[in-house]
Amino acid sequence: MQITRRLEFDAGHRIPDHQSQCRHLHGHRYALEITLAGEVIEAAGQPHNGMVMDFSEVKAIAMRHLVETWDHAFLVYRGDTAITDFLASLPDHKTVVLDSVPTAENLARIAFERLAPLYRDTYSNHLHLEQVRLYETPNCWADCRRSDFAS
Repeated sequence: MQITRRLEFDAGHRIPDHQSQCRHLHGHRYALEITLAGEVIEAAGQPHNGMVMDFSEVKAIAMRHLVETWDHAFLVYRGDTAITDFLASLPDHKTVVLDSVPTAENLARIAFERLAPLYRDTYSNHLHLEQVRLYETPNCWADCRRSDFAS
């Protein structure tokens, strides 16, 4: 069984080597979909009975470990020194420096890598993160799947 929780956040970025508008500083209303897979918990009388995982727990983990960090921040590639230096000059600016260019693909991969160890098999239902889908716009998104990491 799979379940998906959607969260939204706002962030700025730029793609420094892009040949179009994305090379400029700009922002997006991102949407993050977290898909978990596992067995439905059969535990009569328990709060998780009939669930793979409580949606509020899915949200709380993603908020604490990813969304709160990225929301209303500027996501910048470490190698984009003109922008990292500029942002460092702004007092109290919320900047997240990344080791890769903040494309939708890289952000989806980073999100998957951060979140995967946090969704654990707490209830012996084989729970695991199956996919992260990151929408950069309503029409453009990137998927990072568990199978992308298989050997």
